[in-house]
Amino acid sequence: MLITAIRLRRLRYPLEPPFEAAWDPEPRRALEATLVLVETDEGLTGIGSGDTMDGFERYEDLFVGRDPLDLERHVGVLETIAFHAGRYWPLEAALWDLAGKAAGVPVSRLLGQSRERVAAYASTGMLLPAKRRAESALELQAEGFSALKLRIAPDRVEEGLAAVAAVREATGPDMAIMVDLNQAWRLPGDSTALLDFEAVRRLAARLRELDITWLEEPLGRDDVAGLARLREESGVPIAGGELARTTAELERYLAAGALDVYQPDAVLAVGILRARQLAARVRAEGLRFTPHTWTNGIGLLANLHLTAGVGGGPYLELPHDPPWWTAERRDFMLAEPLLADADGFLTVPDRPGLGVELDGDAVERFRIG
Repeated sequence: MLITAIRLRRLRYPLEPPFEAAWDPEPRRALEATLVLVETDEGLTGIGSGDTMDGFERYEDLFVGRDPLDLERHVGVLETIAFHAGRYWPLEAALWDLAGKAAGVPVSRLLGQSRERVAAYASTGMLLPAKRRAESALELQAEGFSALKLRIAPDRVEEGLAAVAAVREATGPDMAIMVDLNQAWRLPGDSTALLDFEAVRRLAARLRELDITWLEEPLGRDDVAGLARLREESGVPIAGGELARTTAELERYLAAGALDVYQPDAVLAVGILRARQLAARVRAEGLRFTPHTWTNGIGLLANLHLTAGVGGGPYLELPHDPPWWTAERRDFMLAEPLLADADGFLTVPDRPGLGVELDGDAVERFRIG
């Protein structure tokens, strides 16, 4: 079997009315997605998505005419491209989808199939007043979620703490609460100062009193020593690595004892193969592996298969903060959105590959390129 073509389909889904996400000061007017379609001479097509894939066309010839199942080779090539251009890991997801289809099994089975379903935590994206966030948390709890994640903006710490406290009081001791400072990455053009170590240490002490499950990305991505010190001194589990640029970055965290929870996104960080290799080392140290998933339903599927395959967890991130972030918006290109069940779990599809089923009409309706 050989790759005959790699086609990109760029989609834009308008949002009415627009809204502001917690990490994005500009009103979000549309959701964009790029589909990666890897076609073969045997009629199989692999599907991936997640990052923009901007500029990938110039590198297509490095893959066309090659065996799509030679994943180690393709990952090595993608790593060399990432040095010069973008991180094109949605292509690797499409190749894993092909590999599962060729074998007639779900990708999770190719990765080890340690689990058939994973508990989801509702990952919220909006900064809401404490009372409204507590009401939202109760709604999520009623949907079946036993865990959720809240954002604290570094320039609105007291408001964020008030929201966490209100959620804890409203939901009681059985709700797992994660808190994300989002200090390890930036949107283009954002040069605002980060909270320093002492400010974060004080914040962590107050969050510890609220019995949070972990504190995510509390410091800059390169402050490995600071993360290790915070992990040792705060008594709060530390999470990070969601958008790591290389596996070496994640290995530095591991060597320094900087994180309790490793979160590399399969379609944004280091890809499925390298994340799988890292997960084995992380779990051998008794630490947690639970990827970031904030892209779309196809990226979510890739991370679900990865997590279930390597025995990660205990939770997987599910972007879900209605009425703003909903499954219907996130998964607009899919025939059916990915939903947690009544117990708050995501079940791995038993279809070959990643289990992607596109909505052809939606793909054509929202296609921009």
